[in-house]
Amino acid sequence: MSSKFVGLLPANPTTNRGVATKLSASKGKIAYTNGKSIIIRDLKASPDNASPAVAYSEHTHPTTVARISPSGYYCASADTSGTVRIWDTVGADNVLKGEYKVISGPVHDLAWDGESKRIIAVGNGREKFGHAFLMETGSSVGEIIGHSKPINAVSMRPGRPFRAATGGDDGLIIFSHGVPYKYERTIKTHTKFVQDVRYSPSGDVFASVGSDSKIFLYDGKTGDTLSELTDSPHKGSIMGCSWSFDNKTLVTSSADCTIKLWDIETKKNVWTTSLETSIGNQQVGIVWTEENEIASLSVNGNLNVFDPRSSGKLIRTLVAPQKTITAAVSVSSDTFIGGCADGRVFSFDNTQSSYVQGQGHTNHVAAMATSPKTGTVYSVGYDDHIREIESHGSSFSQAATALNSQPKSVAVAGDDTVFVVEQNGIEAFRSNQKVHEEKTSYSPTAIAAFGNLIAVGDDRNVRLYDWDGKALKAAGTLEGNTGTISALAFSPDGKLIASGDSNGRIVLSNAIDKKLVTTRWSFHSARINSFAWTSDSLYCASGSLDTHICIFSVAKPLKNIPIRNAGPGGVNVVLWLGETAGKTAKLASAGADACVRTWEVTFHQ
Repeated sequence: MSSKFVGLLPANPTTNRGVATKLSASKGKIAYTNGKSIIIRDLKASPDNASPAVAYSEHTHPTTVARISPSGYYCASADTSGTVRIWDTVGADNVLKGEYKVISGPVHDLAWDGESKRIIAVGNGREKFGHAFLMETGSSVGEIIGHSKPINAVSMRPGRPFRAATGGDDGLIIFSHGVPYKYERTIKTHTKFVQDVRYSPSGDVFASVGSDSKIFLYDGKTGDTLSELTDSPHKGSIMGCSWSFDNKTLVTSSADCTIKLWDIETKKNVWTTSLETSIGNQQVGIVWTEENEIASLSVNGNLNVFDPRSSGKLIRTLVAPQKTITAAVSVSSDTFIGGCADGRVFSFDNTQSSYVQGQGHTNHVAAMATSPKTGTVYSVGYDDHIREIESHGSSFSQAATALNSQPKSVAVAGDDTVFVVEQNGIEAFRSNQKVHEEKTSYSPTAIAAFGNLIAVGDDRNVRLYDWDGKALKAAGTLEGNTGTISALAFSPDGKLIASGDSNGRIVLSNAIDKKLVTTRWSFHSARINSFAWTSDSLYCASGSLDTHICIFSVAKPLKNIPIRNAGPGGVNVVLWLGETAGKTAKLASAGADACVRTWEVTFHQ
């Protein structure tokens, strides 16, 4: 058996209301942050243009900003600890060039000079708010001083003579000369927070935007204020700006849910694109790509791609999770549905993801299961409800059933009865009506079903029940695990059941004879989160908190395919998406970093 990495469906940027999110573009790709990861992706990924995305996950703290160098060969990324890492974007290994502790708090923005040699990092440090250094050695190349509050943005003039502009919460713009960079002047044009400053590609002009809804232009060499753009102004905080590559136009994004394009020569607003007015559509970041497209970020995580040549027409919206993927089920050979820690549910295929429409969960999606009878997907969440997703997976139905308490797991029996395990018992529902409630002397932790056989996990044991449509009757106990049962899965033929526990131990048992088959599937070192069986019941994949995936053989228990470091932060779900005559199969995995990875597995008979 062997495996190889196929591709990655990236997460969308992490956002916070009222806080600008920095986006970077280079050579047709954009870079942004999500959790502890840096994502570099192509905005035009499709079946015909499946340019691979990159997820760099070497930071130990949540990341805050990423900027690709002008050369395109390196990326500088920073995190909440004040650490900047410079790494190679060419090749799959993303080799580290340097790591530097630049300030004593979160870094809010980074800027490269035009030679890809010097970097300025700014943010919220205790001793200083900014630091200028060489990317090769980390040696200082000047001081960033003049601000009395955290700095939100920085931009460096791309050519000589070198200049830099920074804007902060004190409403000031500090203009510096370099190299070495030193304070030159203070610019007091804004009356509230300065959210972004950007140099034009030529370096002749730079622009600033702020929470006072104002836009100013300055001379790139002297820092003199040239003008304010006042034609058809924004009505909310302006969170970001970006220049066209011909230096003639500037685009801005605002919390008023609009994108505006400005002609620099005439100082006029060329067009305005308005999204539906809602909190989720507040625009918190923007970037102009080299392929002459504008990508704007909504606070709900959507990446909106506009065409600047057609009055800001919305070309497409890229939708993906922002938070941990916590549960998932397959709905076809190439599609699955996944739920996230923020309650949102997505439908995933080979190249993209989309929202499952309708009234979904308001909180953490705890588990999902599919009805073997109707194909309906049932999900349970920390909003203490069961919700139904139609069999084609595009929308929630109107059905929603309240639970007694917070659910842990869900399974569907052969007669379409939905079982939910909670802290002190099991609830059973059919047609949105409770048909049974089982109070238990133990605390159930996981559940699985095959036909009328129900398996419930607790502390070290798996308890089997027969379901007669009205009540659960004890049918035996399976032993062998050493920790709390965290995952259960019947094989497709119903003969076997895999039970994984909090210690990383997996026990394979015969569900019919209720006997132990093997305990040799114990290659994980932390909690087992998910199982996925192949349709022939010969192989089982497991995903674990230890970040690894293992694919086990029933016939040869000591043979396995380890996929190491398959999901930074832990693998929460594994699913088989397609098989070919028992020889090859596609495996999907997802977890803490909100990305979906696919693997091609070859079975050697």
